Amino acid sequence: MIKLENVSFSYGNIPALKNVNLSETEPIIIGLWGRNGSGKTTLMKLLSGMENIDAGSITVNGIIPYNSNEAMNNITFMQENHPFSDLWNVEDALRFGALFNKNWDMELAEHLVTLFELPRKKKIKKFSKGMQSMVQIILGLASKAPVTIMDEPTNGLDAHMRKQFNDALLNTYEEEPRLIILSTHHIEEIEAMCEKIAIINQQTVVRYEETEALKMRGVLLSGSAETIEPLIEGYTILEKRKLGKQINVMIDDEFTDEWKSIAKQAGVTGEKAPLQDYLVNFTTKREVQKI
Repeated sequence: MIKLENVSFSYGNIPALKNVNLSETEPIIIGLWGRNGSGKTTLMKLLSGMENIDAGSITVNGIIPYNSNEAMNNITFMQENHPFSDLWNVEDALRFGALFNKNWDMELAEHLVTLFELPRKKKIKKFSKGMQSMVQIILGLASKAPVTIMDEPTNGLDAHMRKQFNDALLNTYEEEPRLIILSTHHIEEIEAMCEKIAIINQQTVVRYEETEALKMRGVLLSGSAETIEPLIEGYTILEKRKLGKQINVMIDDEFTDEWKSIAKQAGVTGEKAPLQDYLVNFTTKREVQKI
């Protein structure tokens, strides 16, 4: 469905993406995680055809997306802070959604407007951030595009509305599977929905793997320095903090029953690192504890 091979792109002399490789042939939900400035937005713009690559190749459903009318029938990209017209209300947004999306589902769009309790006649530009995000969600889901890309879709949503979004997305995905990309820098808000996660760091995709496998990465150990230091020899240290004779360490390894046993036998605390903490530390300069 999407294929990027050695894709690079620059804004003038400033590199935005370098040698990006990413391929997915199945209709799944993908989380795109990266810190601010990592290249997430540029990657989504290239996939949606808003920008043209400098090098490499990119196809979406076999189509080169840039400057392609055919691609517009296959891709929907809802940007963060989407540029709605100052004149639009919700009904205007739905009308234009129907005009520009071949697979538009007006029944779903109307259902979501009711679910999110959006005022139909009020100008979208006067909505709160969360309400504007809801409009973007409605347009993205109701488009039923084979490839649907949503940038920071949960921005401004409270816990209740995030759950409503999650349920609506999963329901429509189960009814009509398609490739959905959810971009975020807060992975805990979308990880439960994503089958795979792509990690972008320093302008390239550094990992793309099953969410469940990624969630098992990151071992946290806490205890005396003299006890922990021998345990972490040879491992990549993602974070280390010293508090007197005590240290807290995160290493880049899978948290298994074996690690639970090792920690218990050594008399130290061992636990799984939260996925967000692991990703932040993984994309930060790190060291290997030498043997």
